[in-house]
Amino acid sequence: MSRKKVRIHHFKEMKQRGEKIAMLTAYDFPTARAFDAGGADILLVGDSLGDNMLGMESTVPLTLDEMVPFARAVVRGAEHAFVVADLPFGSYEVSPEQAVESSIRMVKLSGAHAIKFEGGRRIARQVRAVTDAGIPFCGHLGFTPQSETALGGRRIQGRGDHGIEDLVADALALQEAGAFAVVLEMVIAPAAKAVTEALDIPTIGIGAGPDTDGQVLVWLDMAGVGEWHPRFSKQFGAVGQAMVDASAAYVDEVKAVTFPAAEHTFDS
Repeated sequence: MSRKKVRIHHFKEMKQRGEKIAMLTAYDFPTARAFDAGGADILLVGDSLGDNMLGMESTVPLTLDEMVPFARAVVRGAEHAFVVADLPFGSYEVSPEQAVESSIRMVKLSGAHAIKFEGGRRIARQVRAVTDAGIPFCGHLGFTPQSETALGGRRIQGRGDHGIEDLVADALALQEAGAFAVVLEMVIAPAAKAVTEALDIPTIGIGAGPDTDGQVLVWLDMAGVGEWHPRFSKQFGAVGQAMVDASAAYVDEVKAVTFPAAEHTFDS
């Protein structure tokens, strides 16, 4: 049976029947095609593009204009998967009007199916404005990389006397504002479970334990690219080493003049 296009109403249905949602980041056409063929439900064009793909020190310097071409490429490669695009730091915080303008720009220029940005109750007005404009919205709570300095670094969230209560309150505010799902990043497992049970919409965890309605990983961590990976990730392949090995084999054959061979050459 051919795979159907994943649409927004499918996610709530998946939560209701207990089917986990599989999300991966993607930043270009070939990886989007590969992960789409692999069965990913959602492809996230995250602002992790900045530090993971463009060599920035964090996600903060990335601009909306820089993100649009990458999101457009992912949309072109996603035959079945639902594509969510991040709004980067500085493109939504000022006002609901700014959030709507940035969301419209991203959706119109890239074709992304939904928008994601960080925060809970403090940005609920922006979320409501975006969803009232007819643009699907995915929330992001817990560790929020754009606010790393304010959080005191890459710290696990949900701890403390009111940690779980605050996360639940933030998640409920996003749901009330029209979010169709919420990403929970680096959250203690009991907090992620409490949020998941409190919401009618699905939660998607990254470093949040097994009780969320789905999981997401940065694809380089998932595929084993790079020298460092966060504790909560798992490497499902050794793509980074395969790239090193392939490039080394290519260099060796070029140096040895064994490539190109006769089968790679046009004689007439």
